[in-house]
Amino acid sequence: MYSCGLRVSEVVNLKLSQLYLDVGFIRVFGKGNKERLVPIGDSAIKYINIYRSTVRVHQPIQPGEEDIVFLNRRGKRLTRVMIFLIIKELVKEASIKKNISPHTFRHSFATHLVEGGADLRAVQEMLGHESITTTEIYTHLDREFLRKTLEKFHPGFK
Repeated sequence: MYSCGLRVSEVVNLKLSQLYLDVGFIRVFGKGNKERLVPIGDSAIKYINIYRSTVRVHQPIQPGEEDIVFLNRRGKRLTRVMIFLIIKELVKEASIKKNISPHTFRHSFATHLVEGGADLRAVQEMLGHESITTTEIYTHLDREFLRKTLEKFHPGFK
């Protein structure tokens, strides 16, 4: 979710046939069944390959779910609720006190790109936002981040 800025619904419906890991892209079907190609990082590729070769190969696979990437123990695709519960459990294990949801990963993906100087139009494309105004929310966060950085580190800034 973080590596590609995916919505939880995009993760649970992600198919093996949509992975182009050899060239570092995945094909995603987002809201309104709109298709987009999203780059995927080396770390995410590494862990997807580990999952496929050490976990998924040992799972029973229910008919109709053969092409789904992430399966539960019974061989069916994970549900949105299951993703929420997995994240909730991992946040607890990590002793994180903040409220973290699947959308937090998508939000962080976009925020980190904008804070790093990424082109807003490129971020819009990767997130699958129809309107640039939806993506512009992250520029406000970026400005706020810059202001707080100035307040914290610049001796003459009040």
